[in-house]
Amino acid sequence: MTSPREFHRSEGRGLFGIDPAGYDAARPRYPDALFDLLRTRCGLRAAVRTFEVGPGSGVATRRLAELGANPIVAIEPDAAFRPQLESIASETGAAIEVHLAAFEDAELPEASFDLGVAATSFHWIAAQAGLAKVASLLCSGGWWAMWWNVFGDPARADAFHDATVHIFDPLHPSPSGGGAAGGPYALDAAARLAELESVGRFEALEAARWDWTLTLDTRQVRALYATFSSIIRLDEREREKALDTVADVAESRFGGRVERNMVTAVYIARRR
Repeated sequence: MTSPREFHRSEGRGLFGIDPAGYDAARPRYPDALFDLLRTRCGLRAAVRTFEVGPGSGVATRRLAELGANPIVAIEPDAAFRPQLESIASETGAAIEVHLAAFEDAELPEASFDLGVAATSFHWIAAQAGLAKVASLLCSGGWWAMWWNVFGDPARADAFHDATVHIFDPLHPSPSGGGAAGGPYALDAAARLAELESVGRFEALEAARWDWTLTLDTRQVRALYATFSSIIRLDEREREKALDTVADVAESRFGGRVERNMVTAVYIARRR
């Protein structure tokens, strides 16, 4: 397998819409405890004015709408996801306005939102500039929450990771794959909180995490790995070869039942 060029953050704007329906079906949902935190600490309630950075297929958007966020401004650079986001509006009755733009380029009214969120997307944004823009969009007292589903926990043994690491070693990791400490971006709590603090416009900073287990059959393993950026950016032949290899490992070595250690990590802050 050839090693592709290193990632640039701008690649995240167009990678994931290759199969919007497949992406939505394969990606695991976020724990209920996360949304409980948004309700009890971040003001998620009926008619809360919300913006979401990089919603993709709307995995988080749907739950936000069901829990009352309305209106929702969805800033999504990939037009392939627009029909799914608009379908969520139809199904939930929420007013969802889709801005087809990178967050850095989106023109939005300042000090107009009570809540801003980013679900497994903010690693594609340059943190300092992105968080400064977030602060400018929130009303005084408004809340920001950014969270990730992390596939794998460095603190726990992971047999499937060990059995498939040879597939990914030749590939450049996406920005989600490494922070200053060398571990997953989302799990570097010190760095993420320091970035929020450095903006100088947030208070009540807090980090939380939930550890859980994702169980997949062989078909689900292949579908999930087909949504990983390091796989998507391969040419079609190499992408299919990598996915076939992952699926073969799942079937032949794990009997078609794979358990992945998952971490959901969230960082919240209130606009001063």
